[in-house]
Amino acid sequence: MLQYITSESVTSGHPDKIADQISDAIVDACLKEDPFSRLGCETLVANNNCVIAWEITTNAKVDYVEIAKNTIKNIWYDSDLKYYNYDNIDFINFVHTQSKDIAQGVDVGWAWDQWIMYWYATNETSNFLPLPISIAHSLAKKLEEVRKNNEIDYLYPDGKTQVTVVYDENNRAIWVDTVLISTQHAKDVDQEILRADLIEKVITPVLLNYGYNTNDVKHIYTNPTWVFNIGWPVGDSGLTWRKIIIDTYGWVWRHGWGAFSWKDATKVDRSGAYVARYLAKNIVASWVCERCEIQVSYAIWIAQPTSIYIDTFGTAKVEVEKIINAVKANFDLTPAWIIKKLDLRKPIFSKTSTYWHFGRDWFTWEELDSVPVFEELLK
Repeated sequence: MLQYITSESVTSGHPDKIADQISDAIVDACLKEDPFSRLGCETLVANNNCVIAWEITTNAKVDYVEIAKNTIKNIWYDSDLKYYNYDNIDFINFVHTQSKDIAQGVDVGWAWDQWIMYWYATNETSNFLPLPISIAHSLAKKLEEVRKNNEIDYLYPDGKTQVTVVYDENNRAIWVDTVLISTQHAKDVDQEILRADLIEKVITPVLLNYGYNTNDVKHIYTNPTWVFNIGWPVGDSGLTWRKIIIDTYGWVWRHGWGAFSWKDATKVDRSGAYVARYLAKNIVASWVCERCEIQVSYAIWIAQPTSIYIDTFGTAKVEVEKIINAVKANFDLTPAWIIKKLDLRKPIFSKTSTYWHFGRDWFTWEELDSVPVFEELLK
């Protein structure tokens, strides 16, 4: 039986991603001055308003309004013609310190709350992510690239992509069925010209990088509403936490319910997801299995995970219990260990807040230095 798997991505100008970028920019600003900053920074954008609500314990002194303005400016929301202008935004700030009840556990390296993290890795792409989310991200990134280099000079910041890939009964991708791009644009743009430009300058080069030809795609949709001039957050509100499926691996298998952007690494829904990605990627890269889903859970004030579970969907070359035992024997997985192993006290999180939290080699959780640990299981 054929499976049709669909995933989506969004550009940096999408309202939810504006919120993520503002929050992570504030996190990085605090970590730059005080690497031991602890904060959770939620952001809401709607019309010409920006609400920032955060709990924070830090010695850093940051100008959150200036950080937010610069973030929006760098997305190129810099003109009233684009319906959202960084220079005409009203800011509201709600701030308080981290709860003392929680802090006393975090101070000694325990988990700050209870969380369940999932991660899924597959060998179907070179970045160990499922093909639909990989193509969707690449399309969104290319869409931003042609906008910023003026290759398509009438595009505005907001945009979304969606890709459907068909898999056979052995879970092998056999063709790309559907590609969808919706993109904000200047007024009075001819949609036929826009469609031709998107196919030539965005869709075709991206698909070729994955070994597919545009002519083989059954359905290509561009701006199905036929007009997309009013950009968000005027067209819609944006909030942190809203793009957790995009931030992981798309609509494939299970997901944890925690978000990444807006918090420092003492919060295990961020750091725990990063280390779960690290483990799943190294396990698959070792050829112990072709696909790997790993689940790790934590409880407040308990340092070690309360559970570790791995599913290889029948692709493992050794007993799954041996893989789980190798994880437990070689990786501490306490919050303190994760932060040290992945070097998460540095201001690196702004780079994660658009397109790829995962799949870009310069992040520490993408390293393959633990492949030998799992290769030993094959001997």
